[in-house]
Formats: sequence, C-alpha cells, structure tokens
Amino acid sequence: MNLARALGSVGGLTLASRILGLVRDSLFARYVGAGFASDAFLIAFRLPNMFRALFAEGAFSAAFIPMFNRKVNDKDGAGLPDGITFAQAALSVLLPVLIAMTVVMEIAAWPVTWLLSGGFNDANAAEFAFAVELARITFPYLLLISLVSLLGGILNSLHRFWVAAAAPILLNLTLIAALLLFHHADPLLTARNQAIAVTVSGGLQLLWLIWACRRAGVRLKLKRPSLTPDVKRLLSLIWPAAAGAGAVQINLVVSTALAASLLSAGSVSYIYFADRLNQLPLGLIGIGLGTVLLPTISAQLGRGDEKQAMGTQNRGLEMALFFTLPATVALVICGQPIVAALFQHGKFTPEDAFFTAQALAAFSIGLPSYILVKVLTPGYYARSDTRTPVRYATMSMVANLVLNLALIVPLQHMGPPLATALASTLNVALLWRTLVKRGHFVADAQLTRRAWRLALAALLMGAVMWFANAPLKPYTTGTSVERWGAMLALVTSGALVYLAATFVFGAFRVADVRRLIRR
Repeated sequence: MNLARALGSVGGLTLASRILGLVRDSLFARYVGAGFASDAFLIAFRLPNMFRALFAEGAFSAAFIPMFNRKVNDKDGAGLPDGITFAQAALSVLLPVLIAMTVVMEIAAWPVTWLLSGGFNDANAAEFAFAVELARITFPYLLLISLVSLLGGILNSLHRFWVAAAAPILLNLTLIAALLLFHHADPLLTARNQAIAVTVSGGLQLLWLIWACRRAGVRLKLKRPSLTPDVKRLLSLIWPAAAGAGAVQINLVVSTALAASLLSAGSVSYIYFADRLNQLPLGLIGIGLGTVLLPTISAQLGRGDEKQAMGTQNRGLEMALFFTLPATVALVICGQPIVAALFQHGKFTPEDAFFTAQALAAFSIGLPSYILVKVLTPGYYARSDTRTPVRYATMSMVANLVLNLALIVPLQHMGPPLATALASTLNVALLWRTLVKRGHFVADAQLTRRAWRLALAALLMGAVMWFANAPLKPYTTGTSVERWGAMLALVTSGALVYLAATFVFGAFRVADVRRLIRR
C-alpha cells in the first residue's frame, strides 16, 4: 500500500508533466513542423534530455540514494546531519567537474553536434551551423539538471518524492510559454527560442529544488573540494550506473544520429514525436516505480529484511505489468488516430502523422522492456552493484547498433525504434536472469498468477480498440474539441474494457477491491 501510494504521488505528477509535454509537442508541431528546423532543435535537445534521464532519473540517484540512506539510517533515523555532510562533500566535488564539463562542451559543440546528428546528411554549412548554435544554447542545462538531481536524490531519500517529480513540469511550462509568446513565422527563429527556453527552465527547476530542500530543513553549503572516501565511492558508482541506467537513452542517441545521417529530412522528428508518446507510459509507470523502489528497497536491505525487499520488487513488477501491457497494445493498435489527434495540424501533415505512427508502433513493442529495466535495476543498485547493469547495458548498446545498421535501410524511420525496442528486451532478459541466479529475486505466486491474466485482458482490450478506430478516425483531424473528444472516447473505452477483463480473467477479484478500500 505504501508503494502504491508513493507511486500514485510520483506517477500523478509525472503524468501531469507528460501531458504538458504532449501539449508542448503539439504546439511545436504546429509552429515548427517536421523539417530541418525541428530536426536541428531536437538534436540540440537530445543531449540535455539524455543527461536528465541519466542523472536525474538514473546514475546519480542509483549511486547517491543508497549511500545517503545508509548515512541517515546509521543512527536509527537520527543520522540526517551525517547525510547532509556527505551531500555537501559530493556537491563540492561535483560542481567544479560539471562547470568544467559544460565549458568543454561549449568549446566542442561542433564535433558533439556532428556525432549526435551524423553530420545531418542533407544539411548545408549554414544549416549545420544553426544546429551547433542551438546546441551551445542548451548545454548549460546539463550543469543545472545535474544539480537538480543531487537535491532531488536527497528529497527522495527523505520520502518527499513529489518535489523532484514536479520539477519537469517547469520545463514543459517554460517551453509552452516560449512557443505561445515567442513563436515566429520563420521556424528557425521559433526553434532558437525553444533552445533558450530549455536553459531557462533548468534554472527554474534548480530554484524549485533549493526552496524545497530548505523547507525540509536541508541547507547545503559549498566547501573546498575534497575526495573523501565516501565521495570516491560515490564517483566509482556513478559512471557504471550512468551507462547502465542510460542504455535506452544512449540507444536513442545512436538511432537519432543514424536517422539524421541516412534518412530524409523529417525522420528525426518522426522518431522524436513517436518517442514522446512512448515516453508517456514510461514516465508515468517506469520512472515513478524506479524513483520509489530504489530508496524503499535500499532501506529494507539496510535493515537486513531480504524477504520484504523481494516482496516489494514483486509488487513493483506486478504494477508495471498492470499498466504497461494495455499501454503497449493501445499504442501499437491506435497509434494512427492518437498521432493525428495530437499533432496533425498546422505544419504537421497527414504524411508526417502516418510516418510518426509507424515509428510509434515500433517503439511500443519494447515498452514493457523499457519499464521493466526501471523495476529490475533497483535490485542491483540497492546492493551497491552498479557494474552488472553496465555490462548488460553495453551488450544492449552493441545489439542496438548492429540492429540499427541492419534495419534502418529496409525499414527506414521504423528501423531505429525497432532496434531500440529489441535491444532493451535483451537488457531485461539479462537483468532478470542474473537476479534470479543470485537468489535476489523469485517471482511469487501472486505475480505468477496475475501476469498471464493481465496479458489476456490487454489483448481483449486491443481487439475492442481495433474496431473502435474506424468510427472515431474522422474526428481525430477535426476541431480541437472533436480531436480531444475522440481521444478521450478511445482511451476511456479501452480502459473500461481492460479493467472489466482483469476481473473476467481472474487477475483481480472483488475481494481484492474490498481489501484495498478497507486499507
């Protein structure tokens, strides 16, 4: 129940952020479209976005939270001052490193942009220079969001999950404001204003986390950098965790670079918009579960309660399957009307919507894998094992590269998303096998009973939504009210069928609902 309550808090705010992200993307599609200007901004935004996923949602949390929890719990909950001392030491070392890294990235913006874009296959010198300019504008976001991740890790360890989960809302609100107030007839100028808004949003998120930490009684002071044993341990854990937690993001960078260099203009945008829709359930379920599971399992293992930690991970997997399976089926079957309703207006054409829906279907095949990675890796990180996930992430990245090269020519813009999905599935299989082999995870009877029944319920829901597509399709390109009404009708009907099917197939029973209401 505590897990569900915490997931509801984090997931609800993440859902709000993702919905605002869809509003942002819809406005971006209207004012910028799918062409060079959008590709240039999305390439420039890819690296900051990747760092947000690596640090705020991955590496830093994976390394920092278990160590911080041990400091706080060493004295039966009275060790918060020790935890703050450790956090100050970490900040004093990380800040100079982040500043130096940002300066290097600004200087090396040309080769970095070239690597991320593959050189923009059909871009001329002026267009590529514009992409480099946007990258330089967004690079300071890397420093800001890394500091946000440190403060967010402290608050998550103190079970104030909602504060860090609310921070991305500021990013989306800032970008939406920039689109509404500073859009221009020239898409290039609109794209430049979006790049400026990215960095501005980083500053706003940092101020929000500083305020929240002070409200929680946490005030960090900068000290002279010193590599204490704890900081050395932290640094030794961060880099493996970055690669392990960032396998999906790194795979997306590889996919984006290959698409930019080998496919026609607009392909990067198709993949981006498809990924944004794919990120909606990933953000709601995967990131929420990962955020809650890591400090929860760390605290349980810190008390020596292996059985409870395993039970928590079983319930995490159960929640992941409950939400992920219907989301996967819905995005594969209803991708076309969903994309049309959200993006097909202004400069975003029906052809753009069709190609985006194809990329979305390919991405969505791997949606369960993307989320299960978030559920399984806390089982390693809570035990301070960041090296095993990085080994498997490396294998996944190699598989992604090979599959990209094999699929990108025959499948075009569907090739990179499908390669990413298959590579992530390999990562999950390796993580699962090793946890089981070590005795750190055993699927309990409740998870085993419910898993296949949830899959059947999702397939039944998919069949109903397949037939609902045709009558609702004309409304997905109508007025704003008609588009959102059609979307609401499609989602609501699918959700009702799925919930009913979970009871029909016995995944849940009436007694479960009664018990939930009582508790």
